[in-house]
Amino acid sequence: MALLQINNMRKSFADLEVIKDITLKVNKGEVVAIIGPSGSGKSTLLRCATLLERMDSGELIYLDKKAAYTDDSGKAVYAPQEILKQVRGYFGLVFQSFNLFPHFSVIKNVTDALVIVQKKSKEEAYSIGRELLAKMGLSDKENAYPYQLSGGQQQRVSIARALALNPHILFFDEPTSALDPELTGEILKVIRDLAAEHMTMVIVTHEMNFARDVADRVIFMDDGVIVEEGTADQVINHPKQERTKAFLNRFNN
Repeated sequence: MALLQINNMRKSFADLEVIKDITLKVNKGEVVAIIGPSGSGKSTLLRCATLLERMDSGELIYLDKKAAYTDDSGKAVYAPQEILKQVRGYFGLVFQSFNLFPHFSVIKNVTDALVIVQKKSKEEAYSIGRELLAKMGLSDKENAYPYQLSGGQQQRVSIARALALNPHILFFDEPTSALDPELTGEILKVIRDLAAEHMTMVIVTHEMNFARDVADRVIFMDDGVIVEEGTADQVINHPKQERTKAFLNRFNN
């Protein structure tokens, strides 16, 4: 079952075409890693998929609900706000820079959307929040503030916050790039644990070993297009395209 379907997506910034006719789908329970050089369009693809950027044309479908489509003029038309609000509830997004509210405690960061968006009682929200913090190994930090946490702890809070709304699909945009190397492992472990629970995830990452270990499918992007895709073993260990080989060779050297 496809949770996400992107058809013929295009996106330009002024005269620079960043996404060039990309089509892909993500199935329930699948972990998809997106790799590629800086400037290849990976993060823009993620931002368009999560409605943070408007694509120029193409089709964006979540669980058979059409968020955007191309009209007769060739331009993207977005669904009414009530549909987009439903669609936003289907996914969670974890940024590379944590994006926590500095004036909120950890538990309030995790539960605020449950109360404000999903209208849950504070008691129910805090019960959900505490369960997720325990899962992240942060039960003792619920009353702390972001400035009191390490980068790895802040990122685990942001993952708990994304999971709190019980999304169908979770997006990660370079979840370890803002972390010191010694803190990267704890975030990768959390994502591995989620993969073991069959959480559907799309992960933009520069961690090749991690992508090889955790992803069901790897997509290599360059210059706004999908150059190669397949299993992690196929793309990372046995790439067919010369551009993929060149990227991985440079990465490994």
